[in-house]
Amino acid sequence: MEAIFKRKLMMVTVVTVAVAFVAAGIYFFLQQGEDPADTEDIFAITAKDAEIKQSEEETPAEPEIIKVDVKGAVKSPGLFTAQAGDRVIDLISAAGSFTDMADKDKVNFAQIVEDQMVIYVPEIGEEDEGKLENMQVGPSGDAVSGRTSGGLVNLNTATQEELETLTGIGPSKANAILEYRETVGKFKEVDDLKKVTGIGDKTFERLRDSISVK
Repeated sequence: MEAIFKRKLMMVTVVTVAVAFVAAGIYFFLQQGEDPADTEDIFAITAKDAEIKQSEEETPAEPEIIKVDVKGAVKSPGLFTAQAGDRVIDLISAAGSFTDMADKDKVNFAQIVEDQMVIYVPEIGEEDEGKLENMQVGPSGDAVSGRTSGGLVNLNTATQEELETLTGIGPSKANAILEYRETVGKFKEVDDLKKVTGIGDKTFERLRDSISVK
């Protein structure tokens, strides 16, 4: 009798375990059918968003278009496209370099070019009157040089020679002004001239009424 009871108990146990395994298998199968797809979609969306964001960050800004007119004693005068940071000598080279009659001493090779700028290279012996060196066209269409219509010397466009016409400014101080303009940038106000090496308060006071920055 006891043996029969043990056999029945064992059969019940086996059936219970089998049912448990089947139930677990069905549950696992259902989970496998749903969760991976959902997880895959989440990762796909996240990766796509990251890719779009990275693409937007890597899109470079459009380069500034700089047009410069090169005239005078150069081999191939004309309108040229410059890159940001290009200097006068770079545009003269683009124009085929100087002619044999070019007066190179009248040109500021180191000046950084700007959009709408006109670079004029005079010939040797050419009168300065009526000719503008490294001139830049203003908003009104009129050309302006290192001197304004009122006779003031523009610290941002003046050449070495024009700076040396100022009281107390010799070759070394004129060169210091040009170096400041090239390394620091344009003068925002006339008082910035005192930031140039060698220009003290006394020198500045003598120059105040003779200079401008526009």
